[in-house]
Amino acid sequence: MNNPKYIASFFKKFSKFINNLLEKNLNKLNVYNFKSLLINNKIFLSIVALVILFLSYLSFPNIHNKEEVALEIKKNLKNKLNLEFNFQEDLDYKFLPRPHFTTNNSSINFKGDEITKIKKLKVYISLENLFSLKNIKLNHVILEQANFNLNKENYNFFYNLLDGNFSDFRFEILKSNVFYRSLENEVLFINNIKNANYYFDPKEIKNILDANNEIFNLPYSIKIFEDKIEKKVYSSINIESLRLKINNQTSYDHTNYLGFSEINLINSKNLLEYQLKDNLFEFKFFDKLQNPEFSYIGKFNFKPFYSNITGNTDKINLSPLFSSSAIIKELLKTEILNNKNVDFNLIVAGNNIKEFDDFKNVLLKFKIQEGLVDIDQSKITWKNNIDFEFLDSLIFVNEGKLVLDSNIEIVINNPNEFYKFLLTPKNLRKKISKVNVNFTYLFDEKNIKVKNIIIDGKTLKKSKYSFDDILLKDNNLQNKIYFKNLLNDVIKNYVG
Repeated sequence: MNNPKYIASFFKKFSKFINNLLEKNLNKLNVYNFKSLLINNKIFLSIVALVILFLSYLSFPNIHNKEEVALEIKKNLKNKLNLEFNFQEDLDYKFLPRPHFTTNNSSINFKGDEITKIKKLKVYISLENLFSLKNIKLNHVILEQANFNLNKENYNFFYNLLDGNFSDFRFEILKSNVFYRSLENEVLFINNIKNANYYFDPKEIKNILDANNEIFNLPYSIKIFEDKIEKKVYSSINIESLRLKINNQTSYDHTNYLGFSEINLINSKNLLEYQLKDNLFEFKFFDKLQNPEFSYIGKFNFKPFYSNITGNTDKINLSPLFSSSAIIKELLKTEILNNKNVDFNLIVAGNNIKEFDDFKNVLLKFKIQEGLVDIDQSKITWKNNIDFEFLDSLIFVNEGKLVLDSNIEIVINNPNEFYKFLLTPKNLRKKISKVNVNFTYLFDEKNIKVKNIIIDGKTLKKSKYSFDDILLKDNNLQNKIYFKNLLNDVIKNYVG
């Protein structure tokens, strides 16, 4: 510990060392080495004196009353960050590796409420004015293992910190958690802060927040700064695991926010325009350059909460859900939507499916609630001859695997064209109007497990078809041939 008793003991031992050194040298003193000894000891003693003075200077804050020091540091933190800090334990002063105070189990008040519990707090002070308690300068503050509790009333806590005075001061948050709660104090989600750094950029003349976080087991980085003259906030979010980067700028006044985002996802670039006013968030998501017919329009109402999103496009690309490195598939597997407060509807309409032009009039309906993705009433048509509709269908995560459990209803409008496509022998071309297939699809394995087949109201016995599992291949042509053979096998066994 760096206290007065320790320092006095140090000086006593050090003096004894000097005396012993001088005694040994004086015993060797003679006419020939006197001059050399005098010069060497003079230099050595000067260095020792400087070291003692410097250590004494660094140790000077230790002689102040700890309550007075704590009060002065709180005032400095209030001026720098506009936050009220509370210290439950005494400050401990250390001057190595550089002068700083530490304390455990402190807290922060914001808007009159205690919102933060801090396990460890470090306050680094400038070497200037160490002798003057009233003029002590803080140059670096670190919060470690803090828990922040935020809700609708104080959600802007981290953003408000950008108003702090960071011109000669840094503020860091390490290994901490942010609990976003409802007004009933129920935890909605947790954001883990690996490190967050507030600092002043003298070139750009602005305060910046640069942070590395993790939410729903998804690491991401975020950078935010504000132009108060133009009344704009700039931010960038980078999620490397999803190959997603979002650059955003928001203009604001007292009640209205207008924003524009550029979203880079793998090899695509999309644009987002949005407006937030009162409790209503409205947006338009589109791609003017590569796909002008692609657009999504949606709105979120926060009180009470509901959402509705509709989209239109010429070709619907299903690869983000079904390909090997599908972004939506991986996102769903993180269980980011596994929250009872996530509840919204998504409707997407398209003329056909990319790489499968025979499928037309696509209507996809997604209702997401408590981590389950309901795709009931999603529809698609094949060559205007067959209509497919998903019934009792859910996408969910089971033991880390993404699963679709579904009952698909198939209405055959033109049996002759259907049989021609399958090249079914004429003696097997019995009229079929409706087929229901109950199955489970495992996204990672690309495996379809058939549970039940009903043809025109009659359940086909397991013995009537020779497959339980259908393993999809990467080659679409191979899948086409594979399904033709499977369907002809079912028809053959059905006709008997």
